[in-house]
Amino acid sequence: MKSVLSRVFLSTVFLHVLRAASPAQPVATYPSDDCRIELWQNARYTICTVDPAHETIRIYNRSPEGKPFGSFDALRRALWDEHAILRLAFNGGMYEEDLSPVGLHVEYGRTRKPINLADGWGNFYMKPNGVFYIAGAKAGVMASEAFAKAGMEVDFATQSGPMLVTNGKIHPRFLPDSDSRKIRNGVGVDRNGKVVFVISEEPVRFYDLASLYRDRLDTPDALFLDGSISSMAYPAAGRMDKAFPLGTIIAVIAPRP
Repeated sequence: MKSVLSRVFLSTVFLHVLRAASPAQPVATYPSDDCRIELWQNARYTICTVDPAHETIRIYNRSPEGKPFGSFDALRRALWDEHAILRLAFNGGMYEEDLSPVGLHVEYGRTRKPINLADGWGNFYMKPNGVFYIAGAKAGVMASEAFAKAGMEVDFATQSGPMLVTNGKIHPRFLPDSDSRKIRNGVGVDRNGKVVFVISEEPVRFYDLASLYRDRLDTPDALFLDGSISSMAYPAAGRMDKAFPLGTIIAVIAPRP
């Protein structure tokens, strides 16, 4: 019995060593190729890749009547009435008590709220913060100050913060040994122009999420969307997070069959 237990113990140790040595490995799959779950630095992340050249990405906050959607369910029902379906969605940035965006919000080319370059307290104001935007069939992530100076015309945009990765560099205030761990999510655009959404499935550090984007996903620029309230909707997989009210929502939609 002792030798059997020893072999089991050694096998378990070997498995943990193998996981620690491997930079990332798939640990589960979803019912389509849109999303996958990977292990990175001993934590699980859901990673979803969307090509803006072939899929429709929209950013929402309020209904045409001016009421905040507040949830994926409410947005899904509204889209259905417009003969569209919700394929994938994530919380899209930080918001005020009334669920309005803290920073820039653009819908269908119209600026609903101007860019916020002020200083302040909290994650949003941990400079640099940044903007995720859609312009035609292209998407991008850019530091807020650079975005404001560029004077870009975009179709959709949301501002959040801090930037996780800027020009290939992790935010200087992130610590690899920080004791602050939360469920976190972000968005980046890889070198092929594809949008990469990530949400952690367990509490992680800022640095952990940023290093995943830089070292595994090869996204030169990535933006933090939020922590703790991080939420995802993936109807095809039966996932529709609803634990928290939502402000801005980034959604991938398609025509209703």
